[in-house]
Amino acid sequence: MKTPGEISKSQRYPQTAGMSMKDHLARVTEKKEHEQPLDTATAAFQRVIGAPGLLERFDADFGGLPPATARHPAGGLTA
Repeated sequence: MKTPGEISKSQRYPQTAGMSMKDHLARVTEKKEHEQPLDTATAAFQRVIGAPGLLERFDADFGGLPPATARHPAGGLTA
């Protein structure tokens, strides 16, 4: 097995092989810009589903869980 010093950059980061530093940084920046709205949406979703009483209201409106599924004491689902 090769040590980290023996592994070339292109083997460690094959997705950047042959790219200039400018192109690599542009790709990283684009990826980060794409991730920001996803992070914002995830945080908003987590706030909404964490609202007190939301799961109970959802169960009341939509009939709750099927009989074969039970609620875990922490509020999640068990198999």
